[in-house]
Amino acid sequence: MTIKILLALFVGFGGGLAVGSGLVAFLTVLGIIPRLTQLTKTMKMIHSYEWAVVTGALSGTVISLNDFTLHTAAIILIPIGAASGIFIGLMAAALTEVLNVFPILAKRIGIESQIITLIMAIVLGKIAGSLFHWLYLVQP
Repeated sequence: MTIKILLALFVGFGGGLAVGSGLVAFLTVLGIIPRLTQLTKTMKMIHSYEWAVVTGALSGTVISLNDFTLHTAAIILIPIGAASGIFIGLMAAALTEVLNVFPILAKRIGIESQIITLIMAIVLGKIAGSLFHWLYLVQP
């Protein structure tokens, strides 16, 4: 039984190192955080962004490994959810900006002159999908 536990610890630790290293490489190589600060014009707060990512990763890890429930009023959860959504949206925007995803996609599907239409379709699809998820799939 002890060998199984040690093996599980070793594999779990190795998997965590691999995923963590991949995340750090992803954020570092693509320059996601510096680009995010450029998009929001908050370059002087770059260390705050970096610490937010580190703190978020550590908190997410601790929360996902434990049975954690936040017992609080919905009015308190609304700003927390909004702030999380805004941060994830900004990270996605920085990523697409760095990778030039929209121009490449528009060129490949042959709608280079209608890139604004493509962006609006993606935004409206994301909004519709989020609303569908929260209104129909999340049980109160």
